[in-house]
Amino acid sequence: RPPRSTLSSSSAASDVYKRQISTYDFFETSRQYNEWISSSLKTFWGNPIFGLNPSPIPQVMFTYGKLTEHYLSRVTSKPDWGINSFVANGNEYSVSKKVILKKPFCKLIKFETNRKKANIKKVLIIAPMSGHYATLTRNTVLSLLPDCEVFVTDWLNARDVSLSKGKFDIEDFTKYLIEFYKFLSPDLNVMAICQPAPLALAALSFISKNYYKKKPSTLTLIGGPIDPEANPTSVTDFGNKLSLDYLKNTMTMPVGVNYKGVGRSVYPGIIQLSSFISMNFKTHLNSFFDQVFREIEGIASENDRHNKFYNEYLAVIDMTAEFYLTTVNRIFKKREIAKNIFSLENEALDLNDIKDIPIFIIEGKNDDISAPGQCLAALEILKKIPDNLKFSYLHENAGHYGIFSGKAWREDIRPEFINFINKF
Repeated sequence: RPPRSTLSSSSAASDVYKRQISTYDFFETSRQYNEWISSSLKTFWGNPIFGLNPSPIPQVMFTYGKLTEHYLSRVTSKPDWGINSFVANGNEYSVSKKVILKKPFCKLIKFETNRKKANIKKVLIIAPMSGHYATLTRNTVLSLLPDCEVFVTDWLNARDVSLSKGKFDIEDFTKYLIEFYKFLSPDLNVMAICQPAPLALAALSFISKNYYKKKPSTLTLIGGPIDPEANPTSVTDFGNKLSLDYLKNTMTMPVGVNYKGVGRSVYPGIIQLSSFISMNFKTHLNSFFDQVFREIEGIASENDRHNKFYNEYLAVIDMTAEFYLTTVNRIFKKREIAKNIFSLENEALDLNDIKDIPIFIIEGKNDDISAPGQCLAALEILKKIPDNLKFSYLHENAGHYGIFSGKAWREDIRPEFINFINKF
């Protein structure tokens, strides 16, 4: 019979675990409740009888309920890629999405087209795993299809991955990238957007040493935290100020009972979303009320700029707790990539094994998540690469999102990227 102290400890741990699952379910219950309240507001104030009242209050309340209901519904919905065709040189070409490699936490997808073009460039977009779906790169994909054969890492929502599939931390993420590099080689151009940038470098160093013939032709890093201390932001300060135990106890919790991944410890996407919104709360609040009045005036539409952005921005995914915590600890706190001390399954990786691969760094001057200098630090760290294979571009007006999707990307940055990969 176990000692009473052991039974007491086990019981306490079980109680904490149950409370954490209840917390996850509480988030979802709160979202559903507020969505119902918003729907009720829309239904009540949308009654035609209020059309007889000259007061603007019914219309304002109806529109407020309508928009809030829509936004809350987006939180648990995966956006569709919505890429069915593209136009190039006045001709329209069809596009189909195909899963070419399936892993427990990721689907490697290819966008196939009916366009026949010789010597087309092969591009792997490593989408960020930072609380949003890979569809965040939709505009990036669409803009590259006229010139490239495009592949994307479509990361799965951790709440939907059974606990039996095991863990997934930054070393597992890196091993996925290594497998994708090998699978898609040769003549592969890799583009890592934001969060995966340091791990794309780690995977490249492993490939360069152990599978040299499988190495990518080029590597482009866009707004990633290669060295978070090169130009600290509120994001890097957050990771440094709080202990891992605090983050584990307050930011992670087991998945609730309504999902396939029940019991898996995750960093909920809703917490990440709340953090992002709090960074620019006034901007988001003003944007919401501006949209309310645009709806009232009849100038808003389902596919206007506001709705396109927030339909994507509000759709969040959970990350595994171990991925979140190891990222904070090893990339931000210990700066293992910046110091060139990253290891994979206890094997030290040396970034100096990367010697002859062209590197292109893209940053935005107004990036408040990975500020200018954080990604550029890669060119200083990669000492064995000759200067004629190092390239960089700083956009004077782009923020974090704009450097890979939007006007800055489409008009200025994309042409620079295409010119870069065409050189090699």
